[in-house]
Amino acid sequence: MSKEYFNKILEGDRGALKRALYKASTGYSDEDLKKPIIAIANTYTNANPGHASFNKISEDVKKGIIDAGGTVMEFGTIAPCDGIAEGNVRMRYILPSRDIIASSVECMTRAHSFDGLVLLGSCDKIVPGLLMAAARLNISSIFCNAGPMYPAHYDGKDWDGNIITEAIGWKQRGLIDEAEFKKIENLAEPCVGSCAMLGTANTMCSVAEALGMSLPGCATIPAIDKERDTIAYETGKAIVSLVKKGIKSRDIITKESIENAIRLIMGIGGSTNAIMHLQAIHYDAGLGVLPLQEFDRLSKATPQVASIYPASEYDMVDYHLAGGVPAVLKSLYPLLHTEVMTVTGKTLGENLASFSESKEEKVIRPLSSPFHEHGGIGVLSGNLSPLGSIVKPAAIPDHLKDVTLKAQVFESEDESIEEILAGNVEANTALVLRYEGPKGGPGMPEMYRPMKALEGMGLSSSCALITDGRFSGSNRGLFVGHISPEAYEGGLIALVENGDLIHIDINGSKIELLVSDEVIEERRKRWKRVEKTIYPGYLETYKRVTDSAAVGASVR
Repeated sequence: MSKEYFNKILEGDRGALKRALYKASTGYSDEDLKKPIIAIANTYTNANPGHASFNKISEDVKKGIIDAGGTVMEFGTIAPCDGIAEGNVRMRYILPSRDIIASSVECMTRAHSFDGLVLLGSCDKIVPGLLMAAARLNISSIFCNAGPMYPAHYDGKDWDGNIITEAIGWKQRGLIDEAEFKKIENLAEPCVGSCAMLGTANTMCSVAEALGMSLPGCATIPAIDKERDTIAYETGKAIVSLVKKGIKSRDIITKESIENAIRLIMGIGGSTNAIMHLQAIHYDAGLGVLPLQEFDRLSKATPQVASIYPASEYDMVDYHLAGGVPAVLKSLYPLLHTEVMTVTGKTLGENLASFSESKEEKVIRPLSSPFHEHGGIGVLSGNLSPLGSIVKPAAIPDHLKDVTLKAQVFESEDESIEEILAGNVEANTALVLRYEGPKGGPGMPEMYRPMKALEGMGLSSSCALITDGRFSGSNRGLFVGHISPEAYEGGLIALVENGDLIHIDINGSKIELLVSDEVIEERRKRWKRVEKTIYPGYLETYKRVTDSAAVGASVR
């Protein structure tokens, strides 16, 4: 048999059984199977608002693939919602799910030898999981998100889902009754889409676009806008073009494009979680370990040119109307590697030639007049975190950027919340939450609730929260996360005691435990690792094989 089939595993007599199986599954014809086989990794679920529209989006992608001369095959994978999982035990599964998503897409794609891959995802750990899969597979790949939801509107203001947290406080203080609380609950999340703030989900969708893995403008188109249907269709056409041109994911995901993505994160003041996700993508692209120091270097060399909720009153729709990712990249243009390839088949520079800088300077400013001289994420080092830790300088009040605070130690998130709400935390305290890292948690849950509890008790302007866990993209205040090495691995955070002094210098990039070496060595002799009771199953596996938060907290 001469070469009739684009996909080599379907060629000849040895491909006959495979062809027969495809014909039996959904009635593919010989003509269908001769075309490029494009898989859609569809993370649709009606259990997650950020993913509830992917069945519709998938249909638009399919039309684009078919019209461009491809054949569509589709499979699914998991897509848990961070907001629904929020809470200590449930949240432990969220970061580990990223690696399950990456591995499931890898397994299905390798087993079937698809020619091209469309990755449909929107939310916090799903987007990086899909991009990690693309980086591993090195086949023609493209990403498309569902888009952010519109904000809620209440009392003359736009809100994201965090209005619920505020409303709980209003209700407890007697400012609203049960009926008003229920009204707020029912309007807080007004439609499908990723949450209406620049949290991890929308940061990572912006990262995908900055990497060149999604079409220009894709990240910020609101979920229910007609434009979302159009870009899904164009995504389907684009993947067939990528396959025919032989442009693969590692032609796009390079050291240079990852540096562009880091600058984008710094330029928009994106979520701190994006750091570990880019580290994992970098590793899976065969580029080795991406050290935290590289993020620190680029943060200090990249002004923050965009200010989006929770850093300002302007939400994701405002970000989109101001020009979205292309407008930010246009502002950062002199700092970027513009020669890198993208899923359009053109370079980043060629793509940006058709865009102008934003005219909405309340949201996106030119490089010459940024919101902040340095990027939105910083890296601290010192004896308490020799491998590095993460802060968000723009979220920290100026009076807390160089402080020495007294430690109050907690072995878990739940313990800290109980003490905060009971009024047992004083001003000028450094709350140390440990055994919440990748291994100690396990799963490195977000310390969202303790920070919100500090806000609710009026302590966020006088206290710090230091942890080997993570933080939510919606947190504000002096928080230091990703402390590495973590407590479970014997990091110095495991030896901190109540009353110790901790010095935090944001501008100097330092975090130090002010205790003598002799005292530390004495404590280390007495140290016993805390082992938490967890559900049997995947968390046990993740705990055994995950690496440090300093290099991405991924399964390697």
